[in-house]
Amino acid sequence: MKVQTNALPVAVIGAGPVGLAAAAHLLLRGQKPLIFEDGSSVAANLASYRQVRLFSPWRFNLDQASVTLLEPTGWIKPDLEGLPTAGEMIDQYLQPLAQLPAIAEALHFEHRVVAISRQGYDKVKTKGRDDAPFVLRVQTPDGEKEYQASAVIDASGTWSQANPLGANGVPALGEQRNAAHITYGMPDILGAERQRFAGKRVLVVGTGHSAAGNLLALAQLAEQVPGTTLLWAIRGNHVAKVFGGGSADGLPARGQLGSRLKALKESGQLSLYRNFQIREIRSQEHGIEVIGEVHQGETPLISGIDEIIGATGARPDLSLSRELRVRYDPWLESTDALAPLIDPNVHSCGTVRPHGHRELAHPETGYYAVGAKSYGRAPNFLMATGYEQVRSVVAALTGDLAAADHVQLILPKTGVCSTQPVYELPEKDANAGCCGGAAPTGSNACCVLDADEKAKGNAGCGCSTQEGTQASTPTAIPAPVKAKSSCCN
Repeated sequence: MKVQTNALPVAVIGAGPVGLAAAAHLLLRGQKPLIFEDGSSVAANLASYRQVRLFSPWRFNLDQASVTLLEPTGWIKPDLEGLPTAGEMIDQYLQPLAQLPAIAEALHFEHRVVAISRQGYDKVKTKGRDDAPFVLRVQTPDGEKEYQASAVIDASGTWSQANPLGANGVPALGEQRNAAHITYGMPDILGAERQRFAGKRVLVVGTGHSAAGNLLALAQLAEQVPGTTLLWAIRGNHVAKVFGGGSADGLPARGQLGSRLKALKESGQLSLYRNFQIREIRSQEHGIEVIGEVHQGETPLISGIDEIIGATGARPDLSLSRELRVRYDPWLESTDALAPLIDPNVHSCGTVRPHGHRELAHPETGYYAVGAKSYGRAPNFLMATGYEQVRSVVAALTGDLAAADHVQLILPKTGVCSTQPVYELPEKDANAGCCGGAAPTGSNACCVLDADEKAKGNAGCGCSTQEGTQASTPTAIPAPVKAKSSCCN
């Protein structure tokens, strides 16, 4: 590929964790970044769910190039085993990084990139194309502007492009008409948006950990405000993925999330609607009615809903690159080469193989989508994976193909791709874990099979071995603890 050595900067779209990491790697390699952020501050997507605690500890959330730039300033590294909230990620790490003079002078807030092309070339023209600079059309507070760049690293993410509630991939009938009563992602249920949900009949749609987190926050709100009612609709029949493996999970906080959600359902505080594929949303005299596709000869419906929370994932905005020569996988909307490595029908977060510039490359030389956007519609993205992506991409852009091809990463086998709201986590009980002891009462952090074994007087799963998913060369990130291949697995 052509090495970027001219005087033009490398454009970075998005000032979230991965975008700022790309800028840090560019600076360490003597390149000039030009960073565009749609929001008014860094990590606008993370800021929209500041209250959410990440499953992954700090050691998976810090980019090494960024740390290298921060350490000489007196920046204090957080406890690597601590679990930060999204807000703490911004305040303790991303904001100090963005304030470094070399990054601050390259960072443009409220600058939304709406199109990328080549100067003097539409998509059809070929001869001389690779020598032409990229042109970025940007909406700014002062109107539309154009910027030139030698390469483009698109880390704009997917969070602001929520998937619709409709089961067929397009908005349900009436979804847009009833938008005032629908929110997407992970609203601040216990904080800024408390009044919206307090005392209301709330339907959560989705089977991911964002849905689980919303339900647990609503359950806490229901304890404080009588009349708050929880309903949960899923498109399939199985919820084992959400309930998870309890303490067999490589990330204990995520394991506890699934166990607490399971306990909530079993206690009767949560009404679960299975095989509910939303077709239409209607406004009624007494709330909203949600109608599903016909299932086994019947048309399911849920009536009297006040608010709906859609936690059905997100998708990339591909309109930015319409005039570039890009090649996307037809169903995941990642690159062709990356798709088989991340297909959620096959892979969880921890089974995704390390990948870099070669898997992320498009026919358009010098354009890369990285971070969550690189995964297209696949939901199993990992922040640490994004850091390794941009390290490889920047090395390739500067001609260091040996470093670019030396992709390395160690991940917990169960993955680190999800989040949970801030709430009190139960204290660990030495006799109620997956290392023997008495059977836990209710739904603890252990998996059901483990509890059954203990009830019979057996030892349970045990969790003494170390195992991780890694590339050929380890990084400084230590391998996580994984439970023995026993009943929990």
